[in-house]
Amino acid sequence: MPKKIVAYKALPSDIEAYLRTHAEVEAVDPKDHKAFVQALKTADGAIGASIKITPDMIEGATRLKALSTISVGFDQFDVEDLTRRGIVLTHTPDVLTESTADTVFALILASARRVVELAEWVKEGQWKASIGEAHFGVDVQGKTLGIVGLGRIGGAVARRAALGFRMNVLYTNRSPNEQAEKEYGAKRVELDELLAQSDFVCLQVPLTPQTRGLIGAKELQKMKRSAILINASRGPTVDEHALIEALQNGTIRGAGLDVFEQEPLPADSPLLAMKNVVALPHIGSATHETRHAMARNAAENLIGALDGTLTANIVNRDVLAR
Repeated sequence: MPKKIVAYKALPSDIEAYLRTHAEVEAVDPKDHKAFVQALKTADGAIGASIKITPDMIEGATRLKALSTISVGFDQFDVEDLTRRGIVLTHTPDVLTESTADTVFALILASARRVVELAEWVKEGQWKASIGEAHFGVDVQGKTLGIVGLGRIGGAVARRAALGFRMNVLYTNRSPNEQAEKEYGAKRVELDELLAQSDFVCLQVPLTPQTRGLIGAKELQKMKRSAILINASRGPTVDEHALIEALQNGTIRGAGLDVFEQEPLPADSPLLAMKNVVALPHIGSATHETRHAMARNAAENLIGALDGTLTANIVNRDVLAR
C-alpha cells in the first residue's frame, strides 16, 4: 500500500510534486476540522503549519508515523503525547535563521528611529518644516542589546549587533554560547542584570511552560525607562496586559512586536493606537526565498522520517529509541 501524506497548508508546486514522487498527497483545508481529522486517520504523515494538532485529533490514526511542521516553533503540538504514540515530529530550525534575524533588526531600527510613525506622519501631509526634538528617535549604534535566548536566531542577531552596529551584547541562555562570546564579545548575565542594563531587550526563546509570561510587570519595571522591548519569538512569552500598561505609563520607551498573545491581533487592541509600538503581522521568516526553503526542508524531513533515514531536525528524538 502506498504511503499517504496529508498537506494541511498550501505548498509550492515543486514541493508538492516532490512529495508525490514518494507518496499519495491529500490536500486538506484545516478549517474543515471534521475532514482534517478524518484525513489524518488514514495518513502515514502530515505536513503544514500554524494549526494546533491535539491528541484527540489523532486518536485512532494508527498509521500515522510522522508530522512535519513548516516552522521552527512546535508549540502547536503535544510533544509528549506524540512521543508516547511513536510519532516523529520534525521542524525547520536552520533555514529561517537569517531572515528572522533581519526582521528582529528591522524592529530594532524601526522602533528606535520611529520609522513607521514618521513615515505615516509624512504621508498624512504633516511634514511642513524641519523636524524638531519632538520627532527625534534614539541611536542604535553603540547601545547595549540584551538577548534573552542566544540560540541560532539570537546568535544571528548578536552578529548583526556587534559587527554591524558596534553594540554591546548581553545575553541569557541555559548554557554559554562560546562562539558569541569569542566572536561578538557577548557577555552572559542573569536576566535581572540584562533587563537593568540593556537599551534594547530582545526575546528569542521558544514557548514553553518556563518561558510563558517570562516578561511581566515585574520584569518591565526592571528595564530602563528609555529601553525598547523587541519580541519576534512567541507572543505569550510576554504578559501583553502588563506590556500595554508599561507602554502607557512610560515604564519603558517602546516596543517592536512581530508576535502577540492572540494572532491576528484584535482590531481593538490598545497596542494599535500607540505611536511607540511597531506591530508586524508575524513576518519573521516571511520572504519568498525563506518560506520556499522551509517548505522544501519540511518535505524532506517528512519523507526522511517516513523512510526511517532522518537524523536531523527531530523535535522528539526520544521517539527513535522506541
